[in-house]
Amino acid sequence: MRAVIAEDSVLLREGLSRVLRDAGFEIVGQASDAEDLLRKARAHKPDVVVTDIRMPPTQTDEGVRAAHTIRSELPQTGVVVLSQYIEEEYVVELLGESAEGVGYLLKERVVDVERFVEAVERVAEGGSVLDPEVVAYLLGRRRREDPFAALTPREREVLALMAEGRSNRAIAAQLVVTERAIEKHVGNIFDKLGLATAPDDHRRVLAVLTYVRSEVPR
Repeated sequence: MRAVIAEDSVLLREGLSRVLRDAGFEIVGQASDAEDLLRKARAHKPDVVVTDIRMPPTQTDEGVRAAHTIRSELPQTGVVVLSQYIEEEYVVELLGESAEGVGYLLKERVVDVERFVEAVERVAEGGSVLDPEVVAYLLGRRRREDPFAALTPREREVLALMAEGRSNRAIAAQLVVTERAIEKHVGNIFDKLGLATAPDDHRRVLAVLTYVRSEVPR
């Protein structure tokens, strides 16, 4: 898989590149600002882009805006956005249109190399990944019309693992239950959230997006 890395910190940029290179990725470009990221993404059309949310010159939302542009112009390129903190408005903005080929991870997740590489690979293949801390934060917020109120504690636990990009088999191993039990929980989650049957696995992340969208200020 081919990747472009965008991060204004030289040390972190080189570290991310080395981690992915050691995992078999071809690093076709590195960028220190959003403009250079767009230029290299357009030139190389990589399988995946990994970018910080905050990039020069203003260190605000240049990275996420570049991610939007890449998703629009290069739909076959997955985008993994890294953030220092949970920034809910960016989660909603990034995932609001489609969950396909997108990931949102906290930077601290990079130290878990295996999980980080798995997340980038999943996004590069068209899947979706949300940081488990982001999921926990979103699911921890309550309001009277909470669409997740009908979920049992176990279903919420399964949902959090689903949003990390785990397969049913991986979730079963994590929770020490049978895969069939997980399939039943997943089916219950879809039913309770009113998610129609679809031929792909993106309903798994759409289950989380249902809650995210419910929290958008009106």
